[in-house]
Amino acid sequence: MEREQALELVRERIDNRNLVNHCVAAEIIMEALARHFDLDEPDVRRWGLAGLLHDLDYAETAEDFDRHGLVTAEELSGRVDDEIVHAILAHADKAERESPMDIALYAADPATGFIVAAALVRPDKSLSGVEVTSLLKRWKEKAFARGANREQMAACEQLGLSREQFLGIALKAMQERSEELGL
Repeated sequence: MEREQALELVRERIDNRNLVNHCVAAEIIMEALARHFDLDEPDVRRWGLAGLLHDLDYAETAEDFDRHGLVTAEELSGRVDDEIVHAILAHADKAERESPMDIALYAADPATGFIVAAALVRPDKSLSGVEVTSLLKRWKEKAFARGANREQMAACEQLGLSREQFLGIALKAMQERSEELGL
């Protein structure tokens, strides 16, 4: 599946603009992580697709979250490679996190909201002024971006990345493509 097809599918299935932006942000972070690990461009695109498509069934499964990830996996089976499907299942705790892609998606998912929350508390509501040091300070504030699971983001350590490195990679990538996110 090409990126344009995946984005069209996301926009068809998800009518909430913020959730579409979340999926795009996850794509952006996943691509940046793949590049950080010196993966080739086809793998960068695959990692990006995993991020972009990971919450495809979110609207459909919001009332029955036990099905989250499973519906997407079924729909994408045969349309994307098995590693992408597995990463989507793993991010929703429906499969073991085994590969770097699995772990990266699991960590990237809440990082999008955490970074967006840091932008939204700024007077300009922009990613441009957000710094890694402020993210690290906010990490300790339990009330800040409460829905951004710190433990889940800390899975970055399984990839050999410190919190600072992980947040730095994610933030820089989101800043570089902030227009796509409306921030």
